Amino acid sequence: MGTKTVDEAGAVSGVEATNDEQKAEVTKTDKANEANEATEATEAPETSEVTEAVEEATPKGPSGVGQGAGAVVSAALGLISLSGSWLGTVAGARQQLVGQLQTSSQASVAKQIKAVYGDAWHATALWGGLFALAALIVGVVVLARPAFGTPGKPQAAWIKSVAWGGVALGVIGLFLAVLKYTDILLGLPSAG
Repeated sequence: MGTKTVDEAGAVSGVEATNDEQKAEVTKTDKANEANEATEATEAPETSEVTEAVEEATPKGPSGVGQGAGAVVSAALGLISLSGSWLGTVAGARQQLVGQLQTSSQASVAKQIKAVYGDAWHATALWGGLFALAALIVGVVVLARPAFGTPGKPQAAWIKSVAWGGVALGVIGLFLAVLKYTDILLGLPSAG
């Protein structure tokens, strides 16, 4: 019992060899299973998982696009109020034509200047003032919008800057329009 014969030793070594082969096969099988699990993990998830991931990544609430557009519109309206608009030019030309038609050639020079040029100047100032007022209102609405929107979601810095620019241009445009309309700024020349 204590000693083994060659046949027994061969049989025992054969069993050991078989065990080693089985261990190698088990190791190969384990590695293949691990590779399959890794492949399954990297494969595309189910569509419900993808939908959930997209919904989580998509921000909830307003995106601020409307506020940004409003800020740009406010700044553009303010710039138009300062530089003049097509509507103001057409209204001024129309008023000049009306003044020429309504003024007789026998009217005094002061009356002709007022009817032909003064009323046209006032019409241009009026339209500039309307554009300035629109710029001011749109800018203030954009700046006030976050107070009525999603709490805790700050407004983008560029939106605030552009909206403040629109408000500033609107105030300046409105001030200049009032000065032009009242003839304080570039009033009509005297005819006397």
